[in-house]
Amino acid sequence: MKRNILYYIVFNFLLLSCGGGNEPVLEPKNLAPSIPSLVSPTLAKLCISNSINFEWTASTDAENNPILYQIQIATDNLFTQIVNTAEVSAPTHTVTLEKGKAYYWRVKATDSKGAASAYSTVYSFFTEGTAVTNHAPFLPQLVAPVANSIITGTTTTLKWTGSDVDATDVLSYDVYLGTIATPTTKVVDNKTTTSFDASLQAATIYYWKVVVRDAKGAETQGQIWSFKTN
Repeated sequence: MKRNILYYIVFNFLLLSCGGGNEPVLEPKNLAPSIPSLVSPTLAKLCISNSINFEWTASTDAENNPILYQIQIATDNLFTQIVNTAEVSAPTHTVTLEKGKAYYWRVKATDSKGAASAYSTVYSFFTEGTAVTNHAPFLPQLVAPVANSIITGTTTTLKWTGSDVDATDVLSYDVYLGTIATPTTKVVDNKTTTSFDASLQAATIYYWKVVVRDAKGAETQGQIWSFKTN
């Protein structure tokens, strides 16, 4: 009797190990939609009306799942001061904003199964105010080093970009760099170049910011960025 039971157990084990029985069917991995591309308002655009129609390219989804778009509009390019966010099914959205202000916007796509793309690139625009003849520059955009990154060595090149809706404006920059969270040491003073070769100390956290100014004196203070040397 014991021998029969042992044979039964061994037979069933071999049956299962050879693919017998019902095996679970694995569903293919759900892929995120493609990243939307921004269309309008274009980068650094001056919008005469403050009723803004946002447009972007439709995303594609490998499984043809329904897609929702999340649009974010903020007054800073890090999106810590969001003034409007919405989820829409079509690649367009209209919002009325304050006049005479700089705004930044981006979009991401999410399918019906919850897979989301990365956010699009960020575009800036300015809503015209009443009788405005000059506009302050947009916030400087970080290029390098990447925020909160670790730098090998004791030198690096700080890089950024600047833009202004007044296309003829020549922009100049002040750069502050130091080891305190609100840097006060000015290492670049009123220069039109958008890079600076910095000498650093090892194993130190550095903080820096860029102040951008147009020829008419309108000024915009940039955010504070940081990096660390190893």
